[in-house]
Amino acid sequence: MIIVRSPLRITLGGGGTDLPSYYRDHEGFLISAAIDKYVYITLHQTFVEDLIVKYSKLERVRSLADLEHPIIREAFRLVGLDGSYLEVTSMADIPAGTGLGSSGSFTTALLKVLHTFRRNVLTPGELAEQACYIEIDLLGEPIGKQDQYIAAYGGVTCFNFGRDGGVKAVPLKLDIETLHNLEDGLMLFFTGFSRRAGAILQEQDTKTKQHDQRMVDNLHYVKELGYRTHEVLLAGDLHRFGRIMHEHWEHKKQRSGGMSNPGIDRWYALALENGAIGGKLIGAGGGGFLMFYTEDKRRLRHALTQAGMREVRFDFDFSGTQVIT
Repeated sequence: MIIVRSPLRITLGGGGTDLPSYYRDHEGFLISAAIDKYVYITLHQTFVEDLIVKYSKLERVRSLADLEHPIIREAFRLVGLDGSYLEVTSMADIPAGTGLGSSGSFTTALLKVLHTFRRNVLTPGELAEQACYIEIDLLGEPIGKQDQYIAAYGGVTCFNFGRDGGVKAVPLKLDIETLHNLEDGLMLFFTGFSRRAGAILQEQDTKTKQHDQRMVDNLHYVKELGYRTHEVLLAGDLHRFGRIMHEHWEHKKQRSGGMSNPGIDRWYALALENGAIGGKLIGAGGGGFLMFYTEDKRRLRHALTQAGMREVRFDFDFSGTQVIT
């Protein structure tokens, strides 16, 4: 049996500039952090000719063409496996549709387990690019490259997305004290509902392709906030980092009417009243997790849990996608 895990992620700055519709014309930049919440993929050989796949559904097929799950089907094809006498199972620490990049983590973990079975060795960059190829090029999902790349690399990492599609990954070299204080001051709270990112990202993608000036200017500004985030983190100014998060959220909400809702707005306002310096909804928007930076965790935790939100505690992950068994 082969078991692979791939980390989920949070975005620290510049989110949204990793979509091809933006970076092909303007280049993109963001800072992302892998966290110790994972997608797990297991693979083992069986004594039956069928391919057995277990995720939220159970599929048992004789031919790969009959497999309904598009990512699994295309991953097997890309690696050159027909699936005979194999069983694949997926599990996750956090449900899909919560804004933590689970689809990208799933795809990188799946490719890693299949390549490990074939005894192929890939760099994190090659693994991430294959995952992007499946999700963006083959399946046409209106998503960016952040999730696949941070899942493959891990750590707290800066990504530059070039006009030619190339991606440059550079670890953010924080001093130890800043790194620990950042990790300690970030808090995640589940809003209680999940959503598919596709609809909101599709709106951004379509408007960017149409050169909608308001959308393009918004993404320009968010990219600039990403650069400012980089500067303040290197300087160790975490209070200012929290304020930039708030500024980012205010601009992010302008991209789509579905980005927030009255319940999310109430929770966000309550957090600011109880010690949060800044925050934002993680992922495309509309649901999932609210993330805050605070210097008073106890006060913020009490206020939001009393309001019915569930906290998910985490640390950063510095391993990326890896074989664990």
